[in-house]
Amino acid sequence: MAIIVNLDVMLAKRKMRSKELAEIIGITTANLSILKSGKAKAVRFSTLEAICKALDCQPADILEYQKD
Repeated sequence: MAIIVNLDVMLAKRKMRSKELAEIIGITTANLSILKSGKAKAVRFSTLEAICKALDCQPADILEYQKD
């Protein structure tokens, strides 16, 4: 897939665990894991906004486009 999810990188930079982020943004750890692995087919803007707010970052810090 051409969209790379760098959520694990941002979690490491913020010294936050996936479980903690999932609780803060109100999604299950399973759904967060799907998003982190890049297997998600879509992400709601409200979820992206909550992640950015919790990690104090921009969407471009989490999502990256690479040509195939």
